[in-house]
Amino acid sequence: MELALAPETLARWQFGITTVYHFLFVPLTISLAALTAGLQTAWVRTNNQKYLRATKFWGKLFLINIAMGVVTGIVQEFQFGMNWSDYSRFVGDIFGAPLAFEALIAFFFESTFIGLWIFGWDKLPKKIHLACIWMVSIGTILSAYFILAANSWMQHPVGYRINKERGRAELTDFWHVLTQNTALAQFFHTITAAFLVGGAFMVGIAAFHLARKKHIPVMRTSLRLGLVTVVIAGLLTAVSGDMLGKVMFKQQPMKMAAAEALWEGQYSAPFSIFAVGDVAKGHNTVEISIPGVLSFLADDNFNSYVPGINDINKAEQERFGPGDYRPNIPVAFWSFRWMIGFGMASFALGLLGLWLTRKRFMLPPGLRTGEDEVPRLVLFKNKALSPKLARLYWIVALWTLLFPLIANSWGWIFTETGRQPWVVYGVLQTRNAVSPGVSQGEVLTSMILFTLLYAVLAVIEVKLLVKYIKAGPPELTESDLNPPTKIGGDDHDDADRPMAFSY
Repeated sequence: MELALAPETLARWQFGITTVYHFLFVPLTISLAALTAGLQTAWVRTNNQKYLRATKFWGKLFLINIAMGVVTGIVQEFQFGMNWSDYSRFVGDIFGAPLAFEALIAFFFESTFIGLWIFGWDKLPKKIHLACIWMVSIGTILSAYFILAANSWMQHPVGYRINKERGRAELTDFWHVLTQNTALAQFFHTITAAFLVGGAFMVGIAAFHLARKKHIPVMRTSLRLGLVTVVIAGLLTAVSGDMLGKVMFKQQPMKMAAAEALWEGQYSAPFSIFAVGDVAKGHNTVEISIPGVLSFLADDNFNSYVPGINDINKAEQERFGPGDYRPNIPVAFWSFRWMIGFGMASFALGLLGLWLTRKRFMLPPGLRTGEDEVPRLVLFKNKALSPKLARLYWIVALWTLLFPLIANSWGWIFTETGRQPWVVYGVLQTRNAVSPGVSQGEVLTSMILFTLLYAVLAVIEVKLLVKYIKAGPPELTESDLNPPTKIGGDDHDDADRPMAFSY
């Protein structure tokens, strides 16, 4: 009971709950900003009203999401001082620079252009207003990069020295921290996964409206954009994941071995599809695997040697002293599979959707809408898909919006728990990073309060999203259709008008 309620364990649970919850909003913010900017670009170039309505619809969902992301992200900062003061003191000199850049971008750069975009619909010319949302998109990506560079330093610390007198790490090469291969690989993988989230979000919501025969022109465009995004992002996520896996194999071999429950090192190491192991005895009792695949994923060679959990644990004991340097093997093993499984399921459904809509647009059988009349869902040339199968695809497409979110969450759980018992790999152990003066009761109280607060925020977020998703794209106003050609508007009485909030 004492172990279960140890401050370290509780602090890890609290940080895990708040971080996973916060990261539900991050990939959606990154991808929706870019997708909204793309739709607005299409409107500026073509003057087609469906793109403007789509921009306003997805832009509204983006704003709800980013607001909730900011609120939940602020809590992360509190925990560094509350539960992880020794960690903050040790890494403060390293983390200060990238986190300062992230704060400047997020709270000054992004917020400024978000404000201009929200209130500038009837004040700014089309192209300047469009530039604002593109600057927001660039800002979200840059913010992500600095955060990921800091996290990558925890996975593979570089560009620092240890000041033994002060007992802390000190920055010696900021550029190395920003550009090391761990940061680049992790950034590529995280951004592509973010667009997988955004694409699936679009597909699911568009499927919901199309199944109800609502807002067909806007949702038809949104569905196709979402499907293309899912397929491209799915492919790039797989490529970037392979790159990150090879980096992980060299820098954190224990994480790679734990991901595959590979207890003993071997040549032509297998990729485990399913395994049940005995952690105490250090072996698997049941295993289904494909020979050689893990060696190829780790080193591009089916015959390469991959060290096992037992081998690496002994090596780390010799290097760092007595102790157990194994992470939670079942968590690492299954989180890795849930990440891959839900991610690839999203890609497969996106590929299926593109195939089904390749020539004629998919709509529920029998739908006719005047000038927007479209054929039924077609599978092969002119052969219509049966109504039951069409209905099934709409249902599956709706639920697809959750799959990448689940994959992202399990991916981060794997990334962070697979590094244990290190908070900074090879430098600082998690048990030495907890605030020394915080009691079990204090951590437990804050964890319960934050969890309840996040539950309330979840209800608010879901209600807001459901409300505006059901409402669909807004109808356009005269000011929407005739934006100003110069800053401030063309009308001589414009200065007397109150600033309009587009939403």
